Amino acid sequence: MIKLFAMDVDGTLTDGGIYMDGAGGEMKRFDVQDGQGIARLLRKGVKVVFISGRFSAPTQRRAEDLKITRCVNGIKDKLPELEKIAAEFGASAAETAYAGDDLPDIDCIRWAGLGIAVANARPEVLEAARYVTRSAGGRGAIRECADMIIRINDGENIC
Repeated sequence: MIKLFAMDVDGTLTDGGIYMDGAGGEMKRFDVQDGQGIARLLRKGVKVVFISGRFSAPTQRRAEDLKITRCVNGIKDKLPELEKIAAEFGASAAETAYAGDDLPDIDCIRWAGLGIAVANARPEVLEAARYVTRSAGGRGAIRECADMIIRINDGENIC
């Protein structure tokens, strides 16, 4: 049973692109199917958390729009934060899934019972993961994770 699904944002929930204007504005592209997957998880009682190493107003806004459980926006050392959140929600490592794409995510991927790398993750991340999505970050990878978590929680033997 997965009680907590935490994920990186840039490169995992997004395609990793950051669009900046000369006035300090920033835009990111989010996949609506990923958002639907997150909404389905929340309706099933799974806690959903963003843990981003880089502060970003669009990340905060997406978290608010989706009404996710928690958004940690701009933290460099992700694993202590993930462990703290899991403890707060009564989720063990085995009951936690984490998805990421780059080096700062490796410790969280290794700690989580279901460590996930998106298809376009760095080679070291792919190697650390228990599961690798078919879809790339920002292109349906999180929907794939959400659907898989729902199947696991419904009793299917996935991996």
